[in-house]
Order: sequence, then structure tokens, then C-alpha cells
Amino acid sequence: MHRIVLLACGLPALYLVWALWETFGAMRTGPPPLGANPVEALERDTGIWALRFLVASLAVTPLRRLGWRTLAPYRRTLGLTAFFYACLHVTTFVALDLGFDLGAVAEDVTKRPYITVGFAAFCILFLLAITSTRAAMKRLGRHWTTLHRGIYVAAICAVVHFTWLVKADYREPLVYGAIVAILLIARVRARRRPAG
Repeated sequence: MHRIVLLACGLPALYLVWALWETFGAMRTGPPPLGANPVEALERDTGIWALRFLVASLAVTPLRRLGWRTLAPYRRTLGLTAFFYACLHVTTFVALDLGFDLGAVAEDVTKRPYITVGFAAFCILFLLAITSTRAAMKRLGRHWTTLHRGIYVAAICAVVHFTWLVKADYREPLVYGAIVAILLIARVRARRRPAG
């Protein structure tokens, strides 16, 4: 099961590597898989996969309560995979879109709200990733659980980022928003339920 989960986590990255090779490769004969604007397509795809794995990691606890207890060990794997694709998303933006112009990056983060909220989501995921080890759990104690509830804030920021980014068709970000809302409600209700 663990190998299947790892393969599922890695497949989108393998596809993106293939798509980049086909788009920029000298032997390409057909239309580029990433379209006429490969950087924009790469930004979009890495961002969407980060959001998908983030939602998947949030879904583990409710599904575990419904009897899918075998999923519990994979919550951290899914969360770290979400962070991995978020790193690819940010790297594409900083390196390929803005050419490592840190001044332009800072200007976009401070002046463009959808980038501001997306950057906030990334910062939260970064904090959760570096504190995801067993050593960090022991060091933080009971504060670790409180800190890692921030994943819901990251998910909300990611959905807002996606919603503000699209210009016409809001259906896909609204679907993710609805899923995150359902998972958050399920979490709150489970915490309020009396023991026993």
C-alpha cells in the first residue's frame, strides 16, 4: 500500500517532466503538451496538484473516523507531497516567470492580493513541513497539534489564491472550496462531540 501511495504522489511530477521534455525537446513532432505558454501551464499544474494533495491530506482524518483506518499513516506523506508541489509552483513563479528578480517577487507579494494569500499558504506549509518530524513532535509537545491545525488555514488560503487567480470560470476553485469547507466542518463537529 505504501508503494502505491508513493507512486500516486510521484506520478504528476513524472508527467510534468515528460511534458517539459516533449514541449522543449528537439524531437517533438506534435503540439506541445504544455501548450503555447508552458511556464503558465507549469505554474497552473503544480499549483493544482499542491491543492489536490493538500485536500487529500485533510481528508485522511474524517475518512479514518469512518472506518478507513489504514489511511492514517499516509496523512504526513500526502501533506509533504502537497508541500513538494507547492515548492515546484513557487519555484516556477520565481525562476521561470520572474527570472529570479527578487525585487519583482517582493512587489508581487505585497501588491497583488492573490499572490499575497498564495505566499501565506506556502509559508504555512513550509512551517508544517519542517515540523513534521518525530523530533519536532517531541520538542513542541502539545503545541505541535495546535500548530499543525494551521493546515486548514493553508488550505483556505490556497483556495482563495486559486479563486482570485482565475478570471472567468470559477467552478473548479469553488469545488475545492466546498470540499475544504466540508472537511473543516467535519473537523469542528468531531471536536465538539462528547467523548463516548
